[in-house]
Amino acid sequence: MSFSLDAYLEELRPLVNVDCGTLTVEGIEVVADIMAAKYEEMGGWNIKRVDCGIAGPGLEIRNKPENDVIDLMLIGHMDTVFPVGTAAKRPMSVEGNRAFGPGVSDMKSGLLNIVYALRTLDKAVLDNMSICVCMNPDEEIGSLHSSEWLKSVAVNARHVLVCEAARADGSLVKARKGMARYKMTFNGKAAHAGNEPQNGRSAISEMAQWIVAINGMTNFDTGTTLNVGVVSGGDGANIVPELATAVVDVRFWDNDEYAAVDEKLRAMADLPFIDGVSVVLDREAYKPSMTPSEKTESLMAMIEETGAELGMNITWQAVGGGSDANLTAILGVPTLDGLGPIGAGFHSDAEYLDLDSIEPRIQMLQRVIAKLA
Repeated sequence: MSFSLDAYLEELRPLVNVDCGTLTVEGIEVVADIMAAKYEEMGGWNIKRVDCGIAGPGLEIRNKPENDVIDLMLIGHMDTVFPVGTAAKRPMSVEGNRAFGPGVSDMKSGLLNIVYALRTLDKAVLDNMSICVCMNPDEEIGSLHSSEWLKSVAVNARHVLVCEAARADGSLVKARKGMARYKMTFNGKAAHAGNEPQNGRSAISEMAQWIVAINGMTNFDTGTTLNVGVVSGGDGANIVPELATAVVDVRFWDNDEYAAVDEKLRAMADLPFIDGVSVVLDREAYKPSMTPSEKTESLMAMIEETGAELGMNITWQAVGGGSDANLTAILGVPTLDGLGPIGAGFHSDAEYLDLDSIEPRIQMLQRVIAKLA
């Protein structure tokens, strides 16, 4: 079956033109229904809906659900970062060799490329291997509600390919920083700032000490960085503040170095700077860093060789953002990312999909699957 870009774009359009930001469950359900129908139509696929709590449904789609071992797990997410109303404001559009729209490359086209690769895959290949496609509803908030499910599937997998977009220069992703996010709540004691300030305990003063200490934990040389990105507190300039909150984002290459940061933050929470202030530390999200193992390196070599056969020069990047690849790599499963078509401008209104990259990346994915079989 020859590839038709027009037909592909018609299939992509309804996936982009729906508001499906994380926790916009109605939109996620629309995407899940559209994707499930595609596998239903292909035949030979077992479609299981997975309840991911408040995040909505996930999809686990297998050709051999009875097999204990999964030869290849393919992962993609159905959510975007965009608020309700975005799809109406800027629906999918095409200009020259680029398509635009919310989630067009992060990662609706990645989900569709998986379908296209499997749709025309040689039947002998499918008969010969166990494939599982997982689509989760909450990757953009760190897969908070789907990570346990994804890990429970990945633990039985021989290889994992995440079909997030390739980078603007066509690079695939071999390594991703780990990330953690903490919310800190500082509880002090209110008092009148004019009459009896000495009787108050300032939550904001405690928070300020934490911010200085947290900034001191950043190490640009090793890539462990901490960013206090959101703060709030206080009710009025004439009141010693009783409550303050802060949110910190941590990124790291070295999982051990992050463990030391986590330990330090927890120790600080047990021993506040100011007597009479208590601190609650809540880790809201966490993904370990993803770095290539020897097994991953042989998978990389195979993908480079496949690219060369198709006249594509495959290059690799290590990137600062996390994805579901982080979750599976830490289990020791060879994992690579960026196997979708080329895109850039993620999480902004400049997000685009490179139309010329769609068919070659489908062909590459198909060949890689056949070789893994």
